[in-house]
Amino acid sequence: MKFNVNLKAGISIEIVFEGENKDNRVLTYAKDKDLFSGKLGEVYSYLPFDGDKQIFVGLGKKEELKEDEVREVFFKLVKVLLTNKEYEAQVEVPSIEHVDKNTFVKALVEGSLHATYRFDKYKTDKKELPEITINILTNKDISEDIKEAEAVIEGIFFARDLVNERAEYLYPETLADIAKSELSPLGVEVDVYDEKQCEELGLKGLLAVGRASERKPRFIVMKYLNNKNDNEVIGLVGKGVTYDTGGYSIKPTANSMDIMHCDMGGAGTVLGTMKLIATRKIKKNVIAVVGACENMVSGNSYKPGDIIPTLSGKTVEVLNTDAEGRITLADSVYYVTNELKVNKVIDLATLTGACLVALGEVYTGAVTNNQEFYNELSQAAKSAGERVWQMPADDSFRKLNKSSVADIKNTGGRLGGTITAGLFIEYFVANNVPWIHLDIAGTAYLSKPEKYLPKGATGIHVKTLYNLLNK
Repeated sequence: MKFNVNLKAGISIEIVFEGENKDNRVLTYAKDKDLFSGKLGEVYSYLPFDGDKQIFVGLGKKEELKEDEVREVFFKLVKVLLTNKEYEAQVEVPSIEHVDKNTFVKALVEGSLHATYRFDKYKTDKKELPEITINILTNKDISEDIKEAEAVIEGIFFARDLVNERAEYLYPETLADIAKSELSPLGVEVDVYDEKQCEELGLKGLLAVGRASERKPRFIVMKYLNNKNDNEVIGLVGKGVTYDTGGYSIKPTANSMDIMHCDMGGAGTVLGTMKLIATRKIKKNVIAVVGACENMVSGNSYKPGDIIPTLSGKTVEVLNTDAEGRITLADSVYYVTNELKVNKVIDLATLTGACLVALGEVYTGAVTNNQEFYNELSQAAKSAGERVWQMPADDSFRKLNKSSVADIKNTGGRLGGTITAGLFIEYFVANNVPWIHLDIAGTAYLSKPEKYLPKGATGIHVKTLYNLLNK
């Protein structure tokens, strides 16, 4: 898809707000016939009228328009263009008091590009998507806004492709190879530790979870240090379980296992974010860590009832081998906060079914030890159109993780499962570093499309993290 500035060509897209009157015969006709009123998301095509082709797009009440609604409307518009085989269009950016034109343009570009995503690499009869050109008419300089929006979508699509990829082709070693090949040329220092090196580092939790698989764990450390004048380093940690059977606590049905290639959704978001911030060359210092492994079943599997050590020296009583992600995160979070000494850390993980029960596929669940830090992330998420809901977290929940035979157990039971899982990870945050846990079990991989997000991988929170890091 191409975007041009102030080039008048192609079918005319007319933006209409609800209740707005315009001197346009087609619009008057459509309103009189109750075909179009300007309500949010309405699209009315009139092809042609007196030789002119026009598409009317409703943005609802002008004073209530939100940035994310612009994304959704232009996503729908591009679908209409494709249906009508119209591959070039022009649109004038409207004047809106509370949404500046640069913000509008970025949302327009993002929404339009969302409509082009496909994961069809394994289809033999796939058809190339026709190239669409949108010419944007405005009196402001928007070239940089277009470039930024294109980079954001590239990072999101990169994350989606990783999470949609099947475990036959994406496993710890190949994930590490992709991190090197994609990020190193952008100036990100990527270090990959194999199984023997993980043993030397003391990553005993990660190794325990991954030891049953023939495809051995990899520990991936990505460093983007682009501000020598700033001592602050932000840590990102992504759950990287590239396939999850549940181990000996095996998942109950094949239907719950066939999408478990998506259990590295946190890693996908982290890699997508690193690609985006490096492409945009933002002036920040960020270190990202992914402990990649497969949770398989064999005679060498870790078992319910086992007590396993971790990098921190703390021990974990394993009650459920399908609560494996938090064990790998225990090592990863401790490593980035204690060994690499980041100042703040965010972990992202497809962690609990309990989050799906609580928040569906709509909201990401969040647990934090620092309200100020969370408030910053919450604002970044709101601007991104990515919904996050903070969970309560106090000692009433922490005590559910207490073990009688080890330092902590890896499940606090069914009640409050999203919270206790997050607080398990908190137990391994070193030096009281400000920390946020994002449970993306419901939002990273959808069972059906939602707004401009497709079925399958969403690339959730690449934009949130970019907004947070780029302020």
